[in-house]
Amino acid sequence: MTLLKDQEYGGERPLYRSEHLRLEHCTIHAGESALKECRDIEAVGCCFEGKYPLWETDGIRLSHCRFTPGGRAAIWYSRHIEMAHCQVDAPKMFREMDGVYVSDSAFSCAQETLWMCRDVSLERVTMEQADYLFMHSRRIRLSDYTHHGNYAFQYCKDLDISHAVIHSKDAFWNTENVTIRDSVLVGEYLGWYAKNLRLIRCHIAETQPLCYVDGLVMEDCTMAADADLAFEYSTIEASLHGHVVSIKNPTSGHITADSLGELIIDSNQKQPANCQINILHP
Repeated sequence: MTLLKDQEYGGERPLYRSEHLRLEHCTIHAGESALKECRDIEAVGCCFEGKYPLWETDGIRLSHCRFTPGGRAAIWYSRHIEMAHCQVDAPKMFREMDGVYVSDSAFSCAQETLWMCRDVSLERVTMEQADYLFMHSRRIRLSDYTHHGNYAFQYCKDLDISHAVIHSKDAFWNTENVTIRDSVLVGEYLGWYAKNLRLIRCHIAETQPLCYVDGLVMEDCTMAADADLAFEYSTIEASLHGHVVSIKNPTSGHITADSLGELIIDSNQKQPANCQINILHP
C-alpha cells in the first residue's frame, strides 16, 4: 500500500483511479472528484474540502476525517465504505451505496443523506439538519442513534433501530418491515402508511401518530400528553403503559392501555371496525 502523508491536492481528479493508497493528514482542496473510481483507500486525519471526492469507489476506510461544507455529495455510487470518528459538515453524503458502516461520527448538515442505499449500519452516530434522510433505502441497522430533521426514513424497507432518539415530522412514511426498540420518537404524523411496523418499549410524542398502518405492533410502549388522535385506520396489536390522550377510529386488532382520555369512533371508521380496546383503569 502506497503512503501519502501531509500532502495537499486540488483541481480536477488529482488521484483518479488510484488503488491501494493510505492517506495520512492530507487535504483535498476545492475541485471535483479527487478520488473518483478508486479502490482500496485508507484515509486517516484527512480533510475533504472539494465536492464529489469519492464517487464510484470500492473499499474505502475513513478515520478521524472531516468533510467541510464544500465537500458536498462526497460519496456516491460506491461499495464497502467504513467511516469512524469523522465529522461531516456537508449535505447529501451517501447516494446509491452498497455496504455502509459508520460509527462514532457526527453529521452537522445531513440533508438528503443516505438515499437509495442498501446494507447500512450506524452506531453512535448523530444527524443534525437531517431532512429527507434515508429515502428509499433498505436493510438498515441503527443503534445509539440521534436524529433531528423531518421526513426521515420514507419508503424504507427492513429497518432495525435500537436506543435511538428521533425528532422528525412525517417519519417512517410508507416503510415496510421496521422494528424499533427502546427509543424515543418525536414528531407529527409518525409512521403513516407503513406496513409491519413494530415498536418495543418506545415512547411516542406529538399529534396523530401511527395512522393508516397495516400491521402495527406496540409492546410496552408509552404515549406523551400531546400524542393525540392516535391509530386512525390502523390494524393494531398494542400494549400501552400509562395514559393515552385519545384514540380515533382504529380499524381492527386489540389495544390495552392503563387509562384513556377519549375514544373517538365516528361514521368514518373503516371496516371491519372491530378493534377491541381494554382500559385497565377507566
